[in-house]
Amino acid sequence: MIFAKESARAKRGDLLQARYTQRVCADESKINAFLRAARVGVISIHGDDYPYAVPVNFVWDGSSIYFHGMGSGKKNDLIEKNPKVSFTVFQENGTVSDPVPCHADTSYFSVMIFGSCEKVLDHAEGAKALNLLLDKLLPGFYKPDRVSSSMVAGHKSSMDHKPVAVFKISVSELTAKENAALPNS
Repeated sequence: MIFAKESARAKRGDLLQARYTQRVCADESKINAFLRAARVGVISIHGDDYPYAVPVNFVWDGSSIYFHGMGSGKKNDLIEKNPKVSFTVFQENGTVSDPVPCHADTSYFSVMIFGSCEKVLDHAEGAKALNLLLDKLLPGFYKPDRVSSSMVAGHKSSMDHKPVAVFKISVSELTAKENAALPNS
């Protein structure tokens, strides 16, 4: 994984370096476990007039994020125009109370990924990603490798009648933060 704090950008003091370094998490096994378990992330795309952020189900294969969607729509159009994206996954665990109001806090874990997003054109790679997604979201419901390359190549969305799109975010930088304090609520 490429951590923002280790990147050339971070060494120059650019935007991606976490300023509140006490909360930085660099434990790759913890980050991988979190990304493998989390079900929804938010992809942020450069929009026409405003940033465009969309929650999506996703799968993490250890180096890339995959998600799927219709073969058309605003998300597709914007990614085609500018493939640079950020992807955020977070879990809020509760509020940490304190007698001093300014010390009240939130227990959480979050990961931000910065990279490029593209449609997966290789049907075998798309099938692998969709099988990982099915196994994550519906464990044991389908036979292993239920989605085949030919299924990916031939399946059309019931919404727009276009091939279903599988997207891949290739990670350029990754940063993770946590407050592991035990919440009171």
